Amino acid sequence: MALPADITTGTWTLDNSHSEIGFTVRHAGISKVRGQFTEAAATLELAGDVTNSKIAATINTASFDSGDANRDGHVKGEDFFDVEQFPEISFVSNGLVAKGNSYELSGDLTIKGVTRPVTLETEFNGVAVDPFGNTRAGVSAETTISRKDFGLTWNAVLETGGVLVSDKVAINLELAFIAPAA
Repeated sequence: MALPADITTGTWTLDNSHSEIGFTVRHAGISKVRGQFTEAAATLELAGDVTNSKIAATINTASFDSGDANRDGHVKGEDFFDVEQFPEISFVSNGLVAKGNSYELSGDLTIKGVTRPVTLETEFNGVAVDPFGNTRAGVSAETTISRKDFGLTWNAVLETGGVLVSDKVAINLELAFIAPAA
């Protein structure tokens, strides 16, 4: 699949301040907790045939923020991310398949030293030039992972049955990339 003629190929960089790396996880079986990672870096190697493009990203695990300092401290600790020993989450793409107006982006996700393949349902949101002359591209992506697949197994059994934290974690990405300088 070819890109429109006006889109620059090459290495685009993540605009962290206009991107969101979010998650949703079920809590106590009755509600959902949302949060995000606030520090990440990524490059998009945009090819003329978009399906040959590549993405590589790293996320600072210490930037985890769910809006609750106690929960954030627990999740950053040894029971979950163990940010002292595992300061980054990484993703490296290895395939992009066009599916109508969207894409399936496959790659290797590494959390807490464990690497597993994942597929993200991805949507290209277009290109715009901002008031400062930067060309930007927007991408949305989502997937669901099993946290246990990555060694994130801590949990607590509830008196009423079930567990405190669901195994399934929905990952939602809203990403802005900036084109390489002309």
